[in-house]
Amino acid sequence: MSQPVKSSETQTAEAIQTWLLTQIAKRIDIDPDQVDIQAPFESFALESAEALVLLTQLEQWLGRSVPPMLIWNYPTIELLSERLAAGDQDEEEDEN
Repeated sequence: MSQPVKSSETQTAEAIQTWLLTQIAKRIDIDPDQVDIQAPFESFALESAEALVLLTQLEQWLGRSVPPMLIWNYPTIELLSERLAAGDQDEEEDEN
């Protein structure tokens, strides 16, 4: 498993994209190069429980909480990665 980063560190969108596509590729048993970062999360056919586990692992890796609504508000690896890399400035809005 990837080591968590310190909460004071901010990951780049590229690093978050790489982490997400690697984790999704493992879950759906394909090569990470085959994961489309612009495809909606629902296209990866992850069960709800799998998505929650992925979200929990992402929180651990980032070292901070990730509101579950972010997956719906930013429905692709690319969009979610960019939002998470931007930091916490709009987190309250994302929770609603």
